[in-house]
Amino acid sequence: MSVPTEGLTLGAVSTIVEKKILTNKIRIYRPGEPVFNPDTGQYEPGPPVTVYEGPGAIFPASGPSVVLHLAGQAYVDDTPSRYRLLTPLSAPVASREDTVTVVEADDASAVGRTWRVIDIGETSTLSVVRTTWVDQNTQKTGTAT
Repeated sequence: MSVPTEGLTLGAVSTIVEKKILTNKIRIYRPGEPVFNPDTGQYEPGPPVTVYEGPGAIFPASGPSVVLHLAGQAYVDDTPSRYRLLTPLSAPVASREDTVTVVEADDASAVGRTWRVIDIGETSTLSVVRTTWVDQNTQKTGTAT
């Protein structure tokens, strides 16, 4: 197989995309190990474990999705607010039910919103960024504070 001698390599494209598109700071985290509370005698969720914090971007997936229901049952990942999380290929792969939050962004209304990972990151032989499907948990209305 020959090596291309002209044009951009996938690595060069990845670098451009990371600098020009992955301009927000995002955090991916999951629940920590349960911790025993001696006052209640119950196990409670432990502090969240950060899986990744760094450059990323969140994009709507072209508007609300429509999934047909069979016999009145919702599809397991039916969501009206499907988004795509983009992260560098060097970022760890998120797992189902991880939570994503925007830590820093030019759009102040995006900061603090959270999404639930609904599928692990997609992969392909021509990837320049990792795409992960997420469902928005929180929405804000009005002006940013």
